Amino acid sequence: MKSDLVIVYHRQPYEEVEVDGRVEYREHSSPNGIVPTMKGFFGKVQRGAWVAWKLAEDSSAPGFEPVIEISDSFGTYDVSRLPLTEEQVHSFYHVTSKEAFWPILHGFKERYNYDPVDWPTFRSVNWAFAEAAAEQATDDAVIWVHDYNLWLVPGYLRQLKPNATICFFHHTPFPGPDMFNVLPWREEIIESLLQCDSVGFHIPRYAQNFAAVARSVTAARVVEDQDTPAEMLQRGVALNDRVMPLVLEHEGRRVAVHTNPVGVNFAHVEHLAASEDVAAKVREIRASLDGGQLVLAVSRTDYTKGNIEQLETFERLLERRPELRGKVRLMLVSVGANRNMTAYQEVQARIEELTGRINGAYGSFEWQPVALIGQAIPLADLVAYYAAADVATITPLADGLNLVASEFCAARKGDLPGALILSEFAGCAVLLDGAIPVNPFSNGSMDSALDQALAMDPKEAEARMKALRTSVKRWDITAWTDRQLSHFTTLRNARRTAAIAAA
Repeated sequence: MKSDLVIVYHRQPYEEVEVDGRVEYREHSSPNGIVPTMKGFFGKVQRGAWVAWKLAEDSSAPGFEPVIEISDSFGTYDVSRLPLTEEQVHSFYHVTSKEAFWPILHGFKERYNYDPVDWPTFRSVNWAFAEAAAEQATDDAVIWVHDYNLWLVPGYLRQLKPNATICFFHHTPFPGPDMFNVLPWREEIIESLLQCDSVGFHIPRYAQNFAAVARSVTAARVVEDQDTPAEMLQRGVALNDRVMPLVLEHEGRRVAVHTNPVGVNFAHVEHLAASEDVAAKVREIRASLDGGQLVLAVSRTDYTKGNIEQLETFERLLERRPELRGKVRLMLVSVGANRNMTAYQEVQARIEELTGRINGAYGSFEWQPVALIGQAIPLADLVAYYAAADVATITPLADGLNLVASEFCAARKGDLPGALILSEFAGCAVLLDGAIPVNPFSNGSMDSALDQALAMDPKEAEARMKALRTSVKRWDITAWTDRQLSHFTTLRNARRTAAIAAA
């Protein structure tokens, strides 16, 4: 049975677990993150499908069913599992996507590695994704492609499904032409994206950057824009943009540029925070602090996330303010990703080195200033730490959005006072009113922000948290889903109207 909505993403929409020799497909335990967020759309359409890759020793004889039907709390939908060999995954994902695309998207030109890229393999994998998606879709389906490792899929899909409504959503930052055009494949990438009916981004700045890149590469031009809504602008934030593009025109085609930031499941996080189990965990954490303050940082281990800068800031705090030794702790949750890549191994080694140096210099038998957690924490336990912390410091050097900051605010039930230090270069910084904005490239800015957060008056902290929670509610997962569904309807109606007029 063909589907009205086909989601194309590199990851499968469940966790595969082997139990007594049988494979079980389990839902992700956290309601936040891109996979459960996108699966929420399946309950809004008659039939949905998901296209992802699955590792196979031989892609021509994978040893598993290419398409399976899944029924879970999100509904019943098909999963098309594209068999890729380990070599294909390494080439298209770990090398091309992570070593070439990722550093450019995040502004780290010095980490860009062009030499090992096998562009023909990237093309062939993207073509295979497009074929699998086309096979699942009705002729006028919405086919929704996600993220930079599938940049070429829209162009291939337009050949295979000319009447489909093809949409793309970018989850990372999108840089301006001076950075993006370092990529030698820029024309092929942008020409593919301009075959979409809509290209989506989290915030206006990324949408403007995309429009500028499209203009530089293809002469596409903005034909509709609008002033950025006030709720998407925050005072003193580097990623503010006062104008939001709405429509590009290219070779007689109109391409919508859709700005729609993803949110968290606010109600679920708040519900967890109100549970007795979490409340008991919060009391346990607070008791262990013995009247001291807890600074919490949560992210993946990545050179873009600012983990090293956070540790260096905390080290400077203990050095210049000896009266805080024994009274302030930093809990850094830095969850490893892509450990087989040298760049991430280097970051992890530096994090461990700094943690050891700080604890060795300022710790004692009774008290360690830094607790480093390298494993993912179950959401309920994480919510307890969110609720127990005095300060959350979220200071990436570049980040497409960042949902941790929103989770922290959602967990502060009853407007529980607490300070949020938030990098100006996290996409969510333009959405969250009440944070302390910080420039993670400036030691002075990082130091003063931490001083301000630790010394914040309870009334100010309460007022700031109230404003933050209002912002997080405004941009929660339900609002994102509703805006996206409305956008799909508008696009499909426009395409049908155009088809009738052409006939």
